[in-house]
Amino acid sequence: MNERDNPGTGAAAEGSTAPYKYEYKYKYLYQQQSPDASETEPPTKAASSPAAKDAEPVSAGPEAKTPEPTEKGKGKKRGVLLVIALIFILAGLAWYLYYLFVLSVHETTDDAYVNGDMVTISSRTNGTVVEVGVEDTDRVVAGQVLVRLDPVDAKISLLNAEGQLGQAVRNASQQIEQARQADAAVAQRRAEYQQRLSEYQRRHPLLAEHAVSREDVDNGRRAVDAARAALAQAEYSAAAARAQVNGSKITDFPSVIQARAQFLSAWVNHFNDAIISPIDGYAARRQVQVGQRVQAGQTLLTVVPLRDLWIDANFKETQLKNIRIGQPVKITTDQYGDQVFHGKVAGLDAGTGAAFALLPAENATGNWIKVVQRLPVRVELDADELAKHPLRIGLSTYTTIDTHDTEGKVLATVPRAKPLLSTDVYQHELQHADQAADAIIQANAAPVTGN
Repeated sequence: MNERDNPGTGAAAEGSTAPYKYEYKYKYLYQQQSPDASETEPPTKAASSPAAKDAEPVSAGPEAKTPEPTEKGKGKKRGVLLVIALIFILAGLAWYLYYLFVLSVHETTDDAYVNGDMVTISSRTNGTVVEVGVEDTDRVVAGQVLVRLDPVDAKISLLNAEGQLGQAVRNASQQIEQARQADAAVAQRRAEYQQRLSEYQRRHPLLAEHAVSREDVDNGRRAVDAARAALAQAEYSAAAARAQVNGSKITDFPSVIQARAQFLSAWVNHFNDAIISPIDGYAARRQVQVGQRVQAGQTLLTVVPLRDLWIDANFKETQLKNIRIGQPVKITTDQYGDQVFHGKVAGLDAGTGAAFALLPAENATGNWIKVVQRLPVRVELDADELAKHPLRIGLSTYTTIDTHDTEGKVLATVPRAKPLLSTDVYQHELQHADQAADAIIQANAAPVTGN
């Protein structure tokens, strides 16, 4: 039986089920009980508790509608977007200004290293090391004894050279005396010739008067010829003797000059058993030991003058356009952190590192890849800053060149006015050697006996 056949029953059923018809919608969708059920049924603890309401998700049913945004919400969203856009515009503008006024007029590289002179100390003679005076990191001053050699061999060579110089002086004195002797023989032969000629001239007129015999006259003429020949021979001998002397002093004789040079060399070698430092600096790379036999020219150690350091900054060829000599430079190092060193561009090298490499690249072989080259740029450091914060050779640096002023030169136009490095520690050696040589010459020269 259906509701149509039994309307009363249907109405009664509808009335009886009315409180539960929308119970699902109210209970699960709207999270509340139906109005009728709330009157008949007390709310359950789970449905009435706030935790239950928060735990059960609310799902939009077909009757739920999404609320449309208001004008206030739209304005707020547009304001946020404008702020974000403005931030990006300001950031781009700041970057452009930074590039325009900073990056575009500064060239920076981290391929830069501290460099300096490394004076190699070597032996000037052969010998055996008997003393080593310094160790690596020691302070060294000009004239300080670094290594001392056994002086026995040098002393023997000096005595030999002294004997050769004395013998050369005596030989020169002998040659001078022989020249004087030859001159005296010429005078003697000339007197004999004059005597024979006078006798012949007196006897020859007496031949017509038969006061003398023809044989005496002929003998007189032959005596004159012999005296003339003897005079010529004496003159030639004197000329040969004078050619050896040539009017020179003993010290100007070639043999004496040679012997003197050998003596000076032996003297310097004898007093070079003490190998000294030519400059102030710090000892490094010691390679010599006591008892070692060293040869002339062999490297013993290195002295580094840390007061005269510079930076070799290797800039890319694309960075060299505006770099000029004299531009200011700022340098920072890993050793001192934020400490800034100041300097200036001293010059640009004559070739790239690849050009001066031990095995330079050969780009004409066919297999060729273009590589951006780097050119060393020398930077002079401020001496006062370097004295306060000493650097070491080989340390890496960050170098920035200010290229605002591009009026300077790219290449040096005048030669250096004074020597880069110099020393005077060896001058006294030759002075003392000259004094010793003069004493030997004076002791072996023959005294002057006359003109």
